[in-house]
Amino acid sequence: MKKTHTTEMLVEMRDIHKYFGSVRALRGVEFAVKRQEIIGLLGDNGAGKSTLIKVLTGFHTPTKGQIYFDGEPVSIDSPHKARELGIETVYQDLALVPLMSIARNFWLGQELTRRVGLFELLDHQQMAEEAGKALANIGIHIRDPYEAVGMMSGGERQSIAIGRAVYFGKKLLILDEPTSALSVGETKKVLDYTYAAKDKGMSVIFITHNISQVYEVADRFTIVSRGKTLGNFTKEEVTAEEVATMVMSGAVPERLRLFDPETDIA
Repeated sequence: MKKTHTTEMLVEMRDIHKYFGSVRALRGVEFAVKRQEIIGLLGDNGAGKSTLIKVLTGFHTPTKGQIYFDGEPVSIDSPHKARELGIETVYQDLALVPLMSIARNFWLGQELTRRVGLFELLDHQQMAEEAGKALANIGIHIRDPYEAVGMMSGGERQSIAIGRAVYFGKKLLILDEPTSALSVGETKKVLDYTYAAKDKGMSVIFITHNISQVYEVADRFTIVSRGKTLGNFTKEEVTAEEVATMVMSGAVPERLRLFDPETDIA
């Protein structure tokens, strides 16, 4: 099947290789994300998924291969470039400042200001009001926008990070182990916010070791093993048990081998 770069796809990573000296971390990975899609990116430890995401977000430059974003070939050579394109990543450590308020974290790096005489000052009131409205718009209700993030639970912090990405009009949200160490209730909220991001028009890459959680929210699954694409399947094509088996064994069950992991993306 001929490979094409269609407008249906937000991201296409074609024949991606990444070498660190003699270590071949990625060996021709094929990965794509459709518009307004939640895709589970799965693989055992050392499979290559973290390296793949670091290539997509500009932390690593691919040794070989091409990335397409919005149908155009791009060179993502820095995290700043990735954010300019509309890629936002929520890592396990969240990149939030614990001693700062919810509102300050929400606007971090993009603060609102007001002029007082010759001086330009932070507009704390407007930032607090806008942050509260923006979060409420995707179902996140905060107690006090001036509350320090360090006083919040893990699930609440995740919600702030996701809400920030949605508000600033990002096109692609990458969630790296978003439910790690969360309670059952907090996990459900994060999954709900993931749906909300999709409803707002975003695509989401969901990276996790918890197969049952990602199976609940994802439309499609890409499984990587030993630096290669092992398989690419829609939820209708594969069960959660089969996904778990592929992640653990690095082998595709025989009944699924009819699906070509490199071409069955559309």
